[in-house]
Amino acid sequence: MSQALGAPRAVRVAGLLVGLQGLAGVVLVLALLVRALDGAPKPGNVFGEAAYFAVLTAGVLAAAIGLLRGKRWARSPAVVVEILLLGVAWYTLGPSGRWLIGSLAAIYCLAVLVLLFSTHARAWVLGIGPYDDSADQPG
Repeated sequence: MSQALGAPRAVRVAGLLVGLQGLAGVVLVLALLVRALDGAPKPGNVFGEAAYFAVLTAGVLAAAIGLLRGKRWARSPAVVVEILLLGVAWYTLGPSGRWLIGSLAAIYCLAVLVLLFSTHARAWVLGIGPYDDSADQPG
């Protein structure tokens, strides 16, 4: 009886990259809180914005931790985050005219998506091939 393999390296690297995005979200939330406490014109609005981004950041960090721990459920939320951030990169490239920042953000998101859709990552999430854990279940 063979033991199913854990998450492939591509999934763990993607988890690390998504985790860095989550840490960027934490920095944004902290910056918003400092701004609200430092005398923003409408601190209630800034606190609300900080709370909104805190919830989003918690979801991103949960997906990152799930990928790093080899949890299959975490792949779908990570894919959604990357697709949404590709939209942000597109806006940064187009209407904002920030070609360098937008290009780097798009490349980062595409790298995560490539990792999450690699052959081994797909086999892992589907539980096929060396990632088949049906043999581990009591019969």
